[in-house]
Amino acid sequence: MIRTCAVPFALAAVALLGAAPGTASAQKWYEKAVKKVEGKFTPAEAKPGQTVTFTLTVELNDGYHTYPLTQPDPKADGMVNVLKFPKPDKLVFVGKTEDPKGALSKEEPDLGIRELLYCPGTVTYTRKVVVSPKAAPGAVAVKLDTFSLSVCDSNNCFPPKKVPVEATFKVLDGPAVAVEQTYAAEVAKALEGK
Repeated sequence: MIRTCAVPFALAAVALLGAAPGTASAQKWYEKAVKKVEGKFTPAEAKPGQTVTFTLTVELNDGYHTYPLTQPDPKADGMVNVLKFPKPDKLVFVGKTEDPKGALSKEEPDLGIRELLYCPGTVTYTRKVVVSPKAAPGAVAVKLDTFSLSVCDSNNCFPPKKVPVEATFKVLDGPAVAVEQTYAAEVAKALEGK
């Protein structure tokens, strides 16, 4: 059975930072816990104005778990991953990022947490993306500004690690299509002054 952290995440992170961040010993947990971190667009090419989906997938080894971007219990707000997207350019990230589906839940009475969400196995975060109506055709490499990954095993929580994430996309040639009504105002506002 997978258990979540038994000590507050911040305290666990401080306790485990005995080795300076960036040293081999501080990073060993990542190699043991994480099989893969991958970002991708679906579809991988579209015309200006079209909407695609960005997916960030984290694949963990057995015995490890990670967290959503938000927790329902404010007392668990330190037990989250942090995901920040780049500023609007050829691609405009729109709407809200969706947390992984099927997160497990448990209570941590020692910490006063009534509901702590955690995610073992393969974890997927998704967000909609609109190809800028002004985008020129061609390949685009998109780097996330930040992906800070928090992982625990049955006994320990490890210091969060900033993981670089990059995904490629191709803007197709041709006239722009109308932006979906759901995202039209958000895209227009994001591209003001560009």
